[in-house]
Amino acid sequence: MRWVVIGLCTLLNLVLSVQVAHWSVDWLPVAASTAAPYVDGLFSLEVGIGCFIFVGCVGFILWSVLFNRAEKYDESDGLPIEGNTRLEITWTVIPFVVVMALAFYSIHVNEQLASLGPQTKYDVAADQAPGAVAVADTRRDFGPIGVMARQWSWEFVYPNGVRSSELHLPIDQRVNLQLQSEDVIHSFYVPAFRLKQDIVPGSLISYSLTPTRQGRFRLRDAMFSGAYMSVNQSNVIVESEEAYADWLKRTAHQSLQPGLDPGRALYDRRLARGDKGWATVPPAPAPLVNDPGDPSLPHDA
Repeated sequence: MRWVVIGLCTLLNLVLSVQVAHWSVDWLPVAASTAAPYVDGLFSLEVGIGCFIFVGCVGFILWSVLFNRAEKYDESDGLPIEGNTRLEITWTVIPFVVVMALAFYSIHVNEQLASLGPQTKYDVAADQAPGAVAVADTRRDFGPIGVMARQWSWEFVYPNGVRSSELHLPIDQRVNLQLQSEDVIHSFYVPAFRLKQDIVPGSLISYSLTPTRQGRFRLRDAMFSGAYMSVNQSNVIVESEEAYADWLKRTAHQSLQPGLDPGRALYDRRLARGDKGWATVPPAPAPLVNDPGDPSLPHDA
């Protein structure tokens, strides 16, 4: 009877864990790139395994409290059980199998991501103009689009010379981005794309991705790059090829103007309060762009 109960509880735990694994995908932002399904699958597997272990351990504790508790005034020690070789082998083999399964699946996901969006790092001359494209990537389907990160703003340079503070991308086209930093380490992170790439000063990183969903998605600097890194955000606008081409054509005729500078307001407020607190560097001047974008518009993720 005991083994029947254990088997039924294990089966119930397995069913619950599979269901939670399916639910976990809905906890993430909308999926908007070809990389998202692979990352979501890995996340779902990890949540399912974690749920199975958690429910199993908590269930065992509750079972012990309810059905194997000591008598009210029993203060004696438990039985000195030692040398259970079978149990020791079991709790060694099971974690090993779980860890190795996750490792092999993670390697498979990384290989898939590398084939979908290859990235290459190049050294860049110190005197190269910020935002310039140093290397032409023959693997690209579209671009390259220069991405310049700085404290604390983003600037995007398109093949026809258009500059913007928000990144515009055509849907279902593999786009080559060439990432550079003007000062410290930044990180190009779009949660809806499930992609994150650190940007190292003095290097140009050729990075490719394919957006698969139209909408407005949030770009965040996921690397601590100074006092105002949390506001170093912008939008990624994924649109049809026709709308993207029309935007490029219209924007090319607009004169340069200051782009988004999200850290400036916080820095000015700091100065107005007497420049107190931890030392920080002043925000870089706002980049001059053809389209500064509209940060007030809502984003999908």
